[in-house]
Amino acid sequence: MKLMIFSESKDERRGTPAGRPAFGRVGRRGRVPGAGRRRRGRGGRECRPWAGPPAQSSCLPAQAGLGAPAKRSGRPPLPALWFLGRRAGRGWPRHRRGAGQEVGARRPGAVLGLRRGSATRRAGDSGPRGTRRGTRASAETMAEEEGPTVELRQRKKLKSSENKESVKEEKISDTPIPERAPKRRYSVLLVLEAVLRPKVILSTSGPDVLFQRFAKIFIGCLAAVTSGMMYALYLSAYHERKFWFSNRQELEREITFQGDSAIYYSYYKDMLKAPSFERGVYELTHNNKTVSLKTINAVQQMSLYPELIASVLYQATGSNEIIEPVYFYIGIVFGLQGIYVTALFVTSWLMSGTWLAGMLTVAWFIINRVDTTRIEYSIPLRENWALPYFACQIAALTGYLKSNLNTYGEVHEVYKIYIFSLFLGYLLQFENSALLVSPLLSLVVALMLAKCLQLNVKKGTFIAKIMKVINFYLVCTLTVTLNIIMKMFVPHKENGHMLKFLEVKFGLNMTKNFTMNWLLCQESLQAPSQDFFLRLTQSSLLPFYILVLIICFLSMMQVIFRRIGGKSLKETITLEDERIGGRPEIIYHVIHTILLGSLAMVIEGLKYLWTPYVCMLAAFGVCSPELWMTLFKWLRLRTVHPVLLALILSMAVPTIIGLSLWKEFFPRLMTELMELQEFYDPDTVELMTWIKRQAPVAAVFAGSPQLMGAIKLCTGWMVTSLPLYNDDDLLKRNENIYQIYSKRSAEDIYKILTSYKANYLIVEDAICNEVGTTRGCRVKDLLDIANGHVVCEEGDKLTYSKYGRFCHEVKINYSPYVNYFTRVYWNRSYFVYKINTVISFQS
Repeated sequence: MKLMIFSESKDERRGTPAGRPAFGRVGRRGRVPGAGRRRRGRGGRECRPWAGPPAQSSCLPAQAGLGAPAKRSGRPPLPALWFLGRRAGRGWPRHRRGAGQEVGARRPGAVLGLRRGSATRRAGDSGPRGTRRGTRASAETMAEEEGPTVELRQRKKLKSSENKESVKEEKISDTPIPERAPKRRYSVLLVLEAVLRPKVILSTSGPDVLFQRFAKIFIGCLAAVTSGMMYALYLSAYHERKFWFSNRQELEREITFQGDSAIYYSYYKDMLKAPSFERGVYELTHNNKTVSLKTINAVQQMSLYPELIASVLYQATGSNEIIEPVYFYIGIVFGLQGIYVTALFVTSWLMSGTWLAGMLTVAWFIINRVDTTRIEYSIPLRENWALPYFACQIAALTGYLKSNLNTYGEVHEVYKIYIFSLFLGYLLQFENSALLVSPLLSLVVALMLAKCLQLNVKKGTFIAKIMKVINFYLVCTLTVTLNIIMKMFVPHKENGHMLKFLEVKFGLNMTKNFTMNWLLCQESLQAPSQDFFLRLTQSSLLPFYILVLIICFLSMMQVIFRRIGGKSLKETITLEDERIGGRPEIIYHVIHTILLGSLAMVIEGLKYLWTPYVCMLAAFGVCSPELWMTLFKWLRLRTVHPVLLALILSMAVPTIIGLSLWKEFFPRLMTELMELQEFYDPDTVELMTWIKRQAPVAAVFAGSPQLMGAIKLCTGWMVTSLPLYNDDDLLKRNENIYQIYSKRSAEDIYKILTSYKANYLIVEDAICNEVGTTRGCRVKDLLDIANGHVVCEEGDKLTYSKYGRFCHEVKINYSPYVNYFTRVYWNRSYFVYKINTVISFQS
């Protein structure tokens, strides 16, 4: 490498100044050893090769006619890379050849490997670059021109004779003198800092740096893509082993889609059967063949954009001639899960700076997949389509915050991106007014308005602190005001059932409503169990996550209090600054994970959104030297250098964790792939086969919502209800149909079913004879509480119905049940009754 420093004046470009001693000796041919070509720097500054420690500042603006001799101090200032040769606690090292002789005085051209100039300009030339001359100049002529420099050297040589002096001078000028490298001891702190966060001080060999950077990025990207592909292949192999999918018929494959998953896949099949894409979309948006007496916009109500895109890709790519529709569908979902893992890998890599954090994130994600994804149990769920895109957005935002968020302009760009995304979602979701009345939209607008009204006040003053308080109050006030105004002028539907659900969830209210209590009894809407935390602890994920979260949160609060106090912070954060909480992407992820964790502690279903975040954040922390450095700074570690120990731990800790996880969990994963499982449900297969063969095409079936979803998928027949909980009318239908398991009369049940134009009733023995582990959460118990037939709480009076439970009584085949219902099919799990057309009712 070639190191360039700057000269002090413009006169030095023309030669050695008359009033300044030279660093090197004068050769026989009049050359100054180490002199080379001069270069012009930026802004009219003159640059020359370094010939030893500079006397003053390394670069000054060039001024014509500046010929005053430079003032030399006893201890010259240090060059740009001074720390590479600095002794700890000492000044610039000196040669021991003579008293007062400084570094570079013997042979400046050899310092740091500098080349000797092949052609020099003669001192005293008036041209801007000077002229090169082939004549030789004697040492005496150069001494007269250089003045004090040659006189000083001649005084030192008075002890020897003139003959010996001339002979010695010839040998020095003609024979290269070997370089004597001074003994230097490197400062560990500064060297590590230069390695970890190199500054552009010297012009190194460009291809080597670019190659190293390219190799690092290439290896990291290759590891990220490989991790995603391996995870997708793992899911495919596990799904095949669990359901024995390739050896089953189409009906048996479709039965594996349970509940709402069956509804989503059924619309994918309808799109493939449509004569054209436009016709298929119209039939979905004006669907009257799914729920009786009801026309629904299935695309809006069920978010069927994934099915629309999958059907288009299946037909446009010609896959209908290569692969079956079900394999294409689940293949897309598994591929998205691979993208999901890759996005988590990249996010952790961006935050920590090493792809080792990405590998640890993937390992934790797969090991804790019971708590990170539901892909194993229900493939077409909306979260399996949405979370990969959400993870990609998080990765992109992390990279943006890490590189660009330095001024308010970049923050303003983030706000604009959010507003644009919100309005795009508003249009794609068929003008969903709930997005416009969102409190978050009002908050973003309030922040933008408050920033426009903010005054420029000197930081650290009392007025600045008062203005911060006023600005905070203004943001809160504007947020509430804008949200109220939006709700006044934008027509929207209040989520009353959601508010009631939260009130009952937190014990603020009591209700006997069947739908509300049934939702509270669902496992996904309950609080996480102890097994959840135990699993995360066994994989060492939860302890490291708590450690990383505490350090990042405390560091973030420390930075916030410093800014409130008016202390200035450096824009460029180094390893020693103990300011990991001052990085914008860290602040964002800490706030995000705290909010998601708070929700996951209340509703277990949200753990599938929070646990992947836990994997990513914990892996980033243990692989980040900045986090360990922050911890050691707080602990005031003295025995070992904090930077060195932080670097060691950021490599050693994830390596130890990875080896322990490999030893304990890798055999389990291999065992799961080798074990052949089987999904066997012959009763459901027989029921679907009978419906397709015996039931009329226009028949309407009534039963539990989960079973109705499977009937819609496997047979295509119309049903009375669906397993969807975002529509009040469907929720009311589900409650009414569930009355077949209550203590109601045959006449009441008959009126309910005929009001929905039902032709067939299916009674499930598993619900009728349900033995629940949770007290009061069985369907029949919830119905008895809602109907007032029995009260399970202590201290309340118990009441009973004069009618028996309908699902039991209808099986006996006695009057009046046989007058309304006729059994047409049954097996061990299902009883199918045809609803009779009667003229009069019997008591």
